[in-house]
Amino acid sequence: MASLQPFYNWTNELNEVDEKLPALFIGHGSPMNGIEDNEFSRTWSRFGKEITKPKAVLVISAHWLTNGTNITAMDNPKTIHDFGGFPQELFDVQYPAKGSPELAKATSDLITSTNVGLDHDWGLDHGTWTVVRHMYPNADIPVLQLSIDYNKPPQYHYDLAKQLASLRKKGVLIIGSGNMVHNLRMVAWDKMQVPNYGFDWAIEMNTIFKDKIANNDFKSLIDYEKLSSAAKNAIPTPDHYYPLLYSIALQDNKDEISFFNDKLVGGSLNMTSVKIG
Repeated sequence: MASLQPFYNWTNELNEVDEKLPALFIGHGSPMNGIEDNEFSRTWSRFGKEITKPKAVLVISAHWLTNGTNITAMDNPKTIHDFGGFPQELFDVQYPAKGSPELAKATSDLITSTNVGLDHDWGLDHGTWTVVRHMYPNADIPVLQLSIDYNKPPQYHYDLAKQLASLRKKGVLIIGSGNMVHNLRMVAWDKMQVPNYGFDWAIEMNTIFKDKIANNDFKSLIDYEKLSSAAKNAIPTPDHYYPLLYSIALQDNKDEISFFNDKLVGGSLNMTSVKIG
């Protein structure tokens, strides 16, 4: 029990939430969504108003891949501009949310399946701040990131995430940020402005993913490569898919599932997102 003491200390300093917070998987798409007023960013803004204000936000972003699992543990995480070729306006964005070393340590202690390193170098990458700044524009809520150990298989990530479930009852909003269908090499750049444009294989996989999520078929989602031959195009690399596993692992048998931003972009990307609870 001694190893859990930081968790109890952290939560005892906060008021209990009346009900557990939902968990989200958010298709974050282009970094430009971080500064644009569009249907995706407007939905994120709406969620920030509708969801009970969290005590902290914990994001599993597709853009922090590590050897081992780490969590940001600094007081003031930096805003990371981990992209190129975009307007200067995007690089000028700063999202000055605080961190929480106490919550980082408490979360690290909750995870018993592996050692979780306390990181003081990373910060908030665009998988996090482009979304969270729309939800909480005042940057008045601590924001942390949990990294993805890219050397581990899907089952590892699902099992690790289940150990985070108690945070939902302590006022922590957990967000997986990636894209279920994400193949940048096959993007039809000339179709980017065509609403809800998707290749046949992307439409097929978007439908399959939603069906499996709605029916709690998590085993199939963990073994995603067996879902269809189309999965190879939809998920050429699993970095943007793994955050989904972190989100669905947090579901319990009382949670309702709903989808939002259910659109395809440029043929080979989808923005389909999930609210759990």
